[in-house]
Amino acid sequence: MSMRELVVLGTASQAPTRQRNHNGYLLRWDDEVILFDPGEGSQRQMLHTGITATDLTRICVTHFHGDHCLGLPGMIQRLSLDRVPRPVAVHFPAGGAEYFARLRHASSFYETAELAVEPIDADRQRITLGIGTLEARRLRHPIETYGYRLVEPDGCRMLPERLAAYGIAGPDTGRLLRDGHLDRDGRRVTRDEVSVVRPGQRFAFVMDTGLCDGVYALAEHADLLVIESTFLESEAALAAEVGHLTAGQAARVAAESGVRTLVLTHFSQRYADPRRFHDEAREHFSGDLVVAEDLQTVQVPPRRVPSPG
Repeated sequence: MSMRELVVLGTASQAPTRQRNHNGYLLRWDDEVILFDPGEGSQRQMLHTGITATDLTRICVTHFHGDHCLGLPGMIQRLSLDRVPRPVAVHFPAGGAEYFARLRHASSFYETAELAVEPIDADRQRITLGIGTLEARRLRHPIETYGYRLVEPDGCRMLPERLAAYGIAGPDTGRLLRDGHLDRDGRRVTRDEVSVVRPGQRFAFVMDTGLCDGVYALAEHADLLVIESTFLESEAALAAEVGHLTAGQAARVAAESGVRTLVLTHFSQRYADPRRFHDEAREHFSGDLVVAEDLQTVQVPPRRVPSPG
């Protein structure tokens, strides 16, 4: 059975707190298990989730500020310790290759795991996966930073009433779906005549950034958007100065981009009450809203139901 869900390892920006670990996010999407931005303590947080290093298929790093990458040495060494039997892809900004090399070999260990190192060196770079396309978009931050989105290809949903009108049933339905057409009683019936487009699901991951085109491109029609909301509107000027978003800005992006479920995270340690992020975001976004907590699981919403044309 396929599973599509986000598991939150940590939600603190810059420095961990007593309640919040450094960043870390796991996306389970069918056969892919993607670790995003492993900060300090990510390896230990994973022990509480039931997900192991052996499950990982790839690691995505948005940028090389410490709260987004200082967990990499431990995670990479754990892959070898657990003798992960397949290559694990690693994506990160190409301009930070030196940082990645230092983190990868931060201490002595016996390396047995195979890393497929695939840096991101251009805006809109795409990686083809068995489940769809992973796309990177450039964000606006003091150092080179990319966000990621996972896009499943559109499919189709067969319409039983239209199939019945043409007398199509059983194995013929599968042949029509596979071949795109079926000859029936001297007439060719096409797949488009008896189906509607079923939009593929989309996941977006947006970390440290000010507002920019890349934010909106990543968020567009996302079923699940994970986005930083480091500050509240009272610190909007500071957010703009250091390349971050407020909860209100993140919520407006989600509303304008047609997002279904919005997950706010990466909170400044200056705020003790997470309800303030919820209240501020709710002023702009009416969809499903989650103020992330450590070790929380968020389901990817079910596919949108297409309506017959």
